[in-house]
Amino acid sequence: MKFNRRNFIRSASVLAALSLSEIEALGRTPLATPADGDITDDEQYWASVRQNFPLAKDLAYLNNGTMGPSPYPVIDAVHKGMMEGDMHGGYGGWETTAAKLARFVGADEDEIALTHNVTDGINIACWGYPLKKGDEVILTTHEHVGNAFPWLNRQKLHGIVIKAYTPGATAHETLNNIEALITKKTRVIATPHIPCTQGQVIPVKEICRMAKEKGIFCAIDGAHGPGMLPLDLHDMGCDTYASCCHKWMLGPKGTGFLYVRKELQDTIQTYFVGGGSDMGTWNTATVPITSTGYAHSAHRYYGGTQAAGLYKGVDAAIDFIETIGMENIHRRIKALGKYTQDQLLAIGDKVEMLTPTEDRSRCGVNGFRIKGVAFGDFCNTCSENKVRIRGVGENGLKSLRVSTHIYNTKEEIDRLVELVKKA
Repeated sequence: MKFNRRNFIRSASVLAALSLSEIEALGRTPLATPADGDITDDEQYWASVRQNFPLAKDLAYLNNGTMGPSPYPVIDAVHKGMMEGDMHGGYGGWETTAAKLARFVGADEDEIALTHNVTDGINIACWGYPLKKGDEVILTTHEHVGNAFPWLNRQKLHGIVIKAYTPGATAHETLNNIEALITKKTRVIATPHIPCTQGQVIPVKEICRMAKEKGIFCAIDGAHGPGMLPLDLHDMGCDTYASCCHKWMLGPKGTGFLYVRKELQDTIQTYFVGGGSDMGTWNTATVPITSTGYAHSAHRYYGGTQAAGLYKGVDAAIDFIETIGMENIHRRIKALGKYTQDQLLAIGDKVEMLTPTEDRSRCGVNGFRIKGVAFGDFCNTCSENKVRIRGVGENGLKSLRVSTHIYNTKEEIDRLVELVKKA
């Protein structure tokens, strides 16, 4: 279809003037608030939720751990937010998102820094922790490059020492594996909340308590936490928590946040600064030049212009989640994760399950191998059959990962399982 600039401008301006309910009335199914009670197995309700996503109907998208598709209300909010700024030349509009994110994850507004992704937040925290040559940092053997490489880079440049623990089959075993690595030189435990490789739920609250008792900082890679698990970062007790909005929160791509505990903001140094990072009292026209202090909040860790439309989309993503209910979403994700695990285990010895079966150590992600089948070859088979999963080449694992969200169905999981049986 030939692009028509006049029609595009007309339709875009009309859309920007519409309310969400009016947009949905154009042919999209409005998201309904679920009835009281347990809706985990209410397939009719979850089918109606699926109608709010522009996912291709013939695609079994089982890779939410890489990118969560956004529902229509989020897409519409981004569009409308951009149009409002571009039609009226407005500046700002992203500032209020910090407060909404804080409430969503159990933090205070002044502890939230807006970022573009998890890697942004991890880098801010990694370089900000006060470390010197010989100080030890504990990672896992199941890292994503976004958490591993910043710390490895600091090892290269500053001489810190990296150690790695392997997550155990149970939360108790995992805690023991970490404790066995701690020495008098340990300064930071930098662990994923949920490793990208096999989706194990790490006992981060206990890890944070252990770290605090030993005078160790606790930095959490929270890429897979918000939107999958109900969060209360104050209760968790971490020092920093880096996350994004484009995975389980189903928000716009290019949005994220970093939580920095209020009491540590004068300890974790900020380096990348700009508009909003300061107290606004600097002046290069004075003699001597007037310097300034940092903002009395996590705004010190980010500065400058943000994409207002994208953060309007984050607001809409939180609204979408809260309309359904975070507890309802968590139960549904966990149920689909268990269904996936149970179906794969039922195949027998052909499948090597990497994700723990312990209830508290699993949720919406499953990692596994198919004995005698190269992980890349099976990924190709899935693609040919319009099933999307992820191959895990990190750390030599050479495994497969399935991650399911509220738009998925058991029938889609069954399609994957049949491919595994035939492999």
